[in-house]
Amino acid sequence: MSHHLRYAHLPEPELEPLFLDILQQADFMRQALDRAQALDFPKWRIVSGALYNTVWNHLTGRPAAHGIKDIDLFYFDDDTSWEAEDKVIKAATGFPAEPPVEVRNQARVHLWYELHFGRAIPPLTSVEEAIDRFASKTHCVGLRVENGIFNLYAPYGLKDIFAMRVLPNPLQDNKATHEAKAARQLGHWPELEIIPWPKESNSTY
Repeated sequence: MSHHLRYAHLPEPELEPLFLDILQQADFMRQALDRAQALDFPKWRIVSGALYNTVWNHLTGRPAAHGIKDIDLFYFDDDTSWEAEDKVIKAATGFPAEPPVEVRNQARVHLWYELHFGRAIPPLTSVEEAIDRFASKTHCVGLRVENGIFNLYAPYGLKDIFAMRVLPNPLQDNKATHEAKAARQLGHWPELEIIPWPKESNSTY
C-alpha cells in the first residue's frame, strides 16, 4: 500500500479522531477554529477544502497549508440582508493572515447563486444542507467547536478523504464544478484518484 493511503483501510469510527488530530497539528487550522469559536457566529462551521486539504498534506508529507487558497467559514442567519452579512464579515477579525478566511451566510446563497452559476436554487435551510450539496462527496465536511468540543459533520463519511479519492456528488447539477475543482486539486496533489461525473444522474435541481 502506498504510504499516503496508510489509513484508507481503517473503519469509519477510527477515522474521525485521526481527522481531528491531524487538523489540530496544523497551527493555522487550530488558530482558525479557536477564533471562530470565540466569534461564535450563528450555526457556524469551517467547511470543505481547508479541512480535507490539510489531511491530504499530512498524508503526503507536504506543508500543512500547501494548496489551500482560503478557509471557508459558513454560518446561517435568517437576516438575509447584505448589510447584516457585511457586518459579520467585518467582525471576522483575528484569524491567521494566511490562508485568508472567507465568511458567508448560507441563508443568502439563493440570492446570488443564479448570477454566478446560471441557474436558480431554492433557499438553503442550514449550513449542513449547503455542505450536502458540494460538487464532490469527498468535499462534504464541516467542523464546529462548541465549548471546546468538536462537532464534525461529514454526511458521506471520511473514507474518501483518507483514500485521496475525489468522488462526484450528483445531488445537483455540479459536473463543471466537480471537474474544475478536481483538475485544480490534481495539480497540487497528483496522488489523487479522480472519479468522473456519472453519465446519468438524478440531480435534484
